[in-house]
Amino acid sequence: MTAEARGEWQGWRAAAEAALYGPDGFYRRPEGPAGHFRTSVQASPLFAEAVARLLCRADEALGRPAELAFVDMAAGRGELAAGVLAALPAEVAVRARGYAVEITERPEGLDHRIEWLAEPPKGITGLLFANEWLDNVPVEVAEVDSAGEARRVLVRGDGRERLGEPVSAAEARWLARWWPLPAEEGLRAEIGLPRDEAWAAAVATVERGLAVAVDYTHAADARPPFGTLTGFREGRATAPVPDGSCDITAHVALDACLEACALPGGRVLTQRDALRTLGLTGARPPLALASTQPAAYVRALASAGEAAELTAAGGLGDFGWLLQPVGVSDVLTD
Repeated sequence: MTAEARGEWQGWRAAAEAALYGPDGFYRRPEGPAGHFRTSVQASPLFAEAVARLLCRADEALGRPAELAFVDMAAGRGELAAGVLAALPAEVAVRARGYAVEITERPEGLDHRIEWLAEPPKGITGLLFANEWLDNVPVEVAEVDSAGEARRVLVRGDGRERLGEPVSAAEARWLARWWPLPAEEGLRAEIGLPRDEAWAAAVATVERGLAVAVDYTHAADARPPFGTLTGFREGRATAPVPDGSCDITAHVALDACLEACALPGGRVLTQRDALRTLGLTGARPPLALASTQPAAYVRALASAGEAAELTAAGGLGDFGWLLQPVGVSDVLTD
């Protein structure tokens, strides 16, 4: 890598912003995110079907409005939005309107009912759903120096790091509130303030309905001591190098995002609990079905395997779901 390619020292937020969303950024590649990592959307169509059921619950709570919006944040190639619309009952589908929010060009052949946007529409009635969006909102990284002070981590395009200025002002207040770092050299944290702001702005576009963020997460009582910043390329974890060659991601402090909205009724639960409430259990079909209806048994067994992956402990089931009702009661109850 040339000196020019290595670039200047800058904070991780600016470096990741350029590497992910700049003119030659990772998320502008033609293969899309699915070419490098597998989310719940790609794992099984059952995920879109469950989100469609959630949209139907929101529809009922909203009194079946004339237009029911489904907003898919960080939509990739529109896979979730298309899957949700396809899974809706006819009576709901006729009133549904899909919005896919993404920085790339609209894919060819996408369902004509889905509007392709760079920003979420304002004043919607329905469901805003952000699956693995917030983990790609770039943040600064802080590290404790030899004197016990938290400093901003600076990085170059080749991934080399050094410590910069002390963390101060709003970022220091965020650390003190949400991720206090003991005075032990080498401890690290990701400063989630931009994610709080991004989530609050997204929720503000919902006039009535529900906003949901699904992501890797950790809670205030169990923050990882060295942070979670990592890269992904072609399905494998790799070093986070901000040169546009890989995804750059970090787990999300959903508890901080929840408080940033300053709205009642919000909560965080696991994907396992959310999907089970929406009818996905991962339970094996009755063995008796194998002898009476063998084809149906095979289909049910495959479906159970996919549901088990989506709800698995130590895997996708541990993802957090941040639920924020806006003007309605919590619709994700048994």
